[in-house]
Amino acid sequence: MDLRYRDDQLMVRDAVRAFVRDRVLPSAASWSEAGRFPREMVPELGGLGLLGLAIPTELGGAGLDVLTIALVMEELGAGDGSLALTIAAHNSLCSGHVLIGASDEQKRRWLPPLASGQHLGAWALTEPGSGSDAAAARTRAERHGNEWILTGTKQFITNASLAGFYVVVASVGDGLTAFGIAAGAPGIHAGHPERKMGLHASDTAPLVLAGCRVPEADRIGALGRAFEDVKQVLDRGRIGIGALALGLGRAALDVATAYAKERRQFGRPISEFQLVQGHLVRARTELDAARLLVHRAAALADAGEPFRREASMAKLYASESASRAANAALQVLGGYGYMRDQPVERIVRDARLMEIGEGTSEIQRVVIARELLRS
Repeated sequence: MDLRYRDDQLMVRDAVRAFVRDRVLPSAASWSEAGRFPREMVPELGGLGLLGLAIPTELGGAGLDVLTIALVMEELGAGDGSLALTIAAHNSLCSGHVLIGASDEQKRRWLPPLASGQHLGAWALTEPGSGSDAAAARTRAERHGNEWILTGTKQFITNASLAGFYVVVASVGDGLTAFGIAAGAPGIHAGHPERKMGLHASDTAPLVLAGCRVPEADRIGALGRAFEDVKQVLDRGRIGIGALALGLGRAALDVATAYAKERRQFGRPISEFQLVQGHLVRARTELDAARLLVHRAAALADAGEPFRREASMAKLYASESASRAANAALQVLGGYGYMRDQPVERIVRDARLMEIGEGTSEIQRVVIARELLRS
């Protein structure tokens, strides 16, 4: 693996880092306190290419490779977990499913508005009774002539209240099928936003389908074969979540490192105490190791090589390392870290979701074991 980044990759990373510094960090805490996603940022996000990361340039996107997207997601995560998760769900899940499973005609219809920010996208897979067991979805799609009628409820859907376009996965007979649905279509609406432990500025809500009619032309992929597309979507999405987690952990560690150099106890900076150094060293080492796992999975994906096991390993280790780094940072700051006016308190809460979303740590271990024992 070549550990050097191309000049164009570094240029993209640095541009996003500057955007995060100037436009995200000053407002992240207030967005979180208000529990509000900044809709006013959407045109700017679209103009910067952040809403069309993997979408081909001919369809209005940035056309970035997986490794460059990982660099982008780390920078966004270092700025604000809520904004980063919103962008991840839009790109990796919603647009990602369209890129993997949709026809060329569907891509031409759906991807340009997603890339520009005309629409935010949402991906509706999880249900009240089927989270890790995604294949057990109970939302039903029944065909009536040249259209489908969808009935059921999706749960914990990121961007559900904000989206202008949804990819919804429903059960058809013995398999799953995906459908593209515009917001405002009869029979589909978002429920009341969830009150969450963290990521307060990221919209999460149920999505209710009550006899929602979808034209056959908006069915995505082969009938009853969507689960194969879902697995591919999640494989790529886990690289992005791993990178996002890296950003969260890095941000917490940066705060803790600066604080340790300035905070004095017993007549000297606490950075001189070995126990404090131990917290910082473990976090730095684990985050660097996690970055290598994330970037290895991304490099394999870009090379067209199998990467399912590597993506799960990266997501598992990066998400758990980020939580450990955030908790270590809180411990270094002590009582100050527990206060809500410190970013570490928010990062601790935000990072915890990375071990749950897009496949829990337990599911990652199942995937890794299956891939390991298959060889």
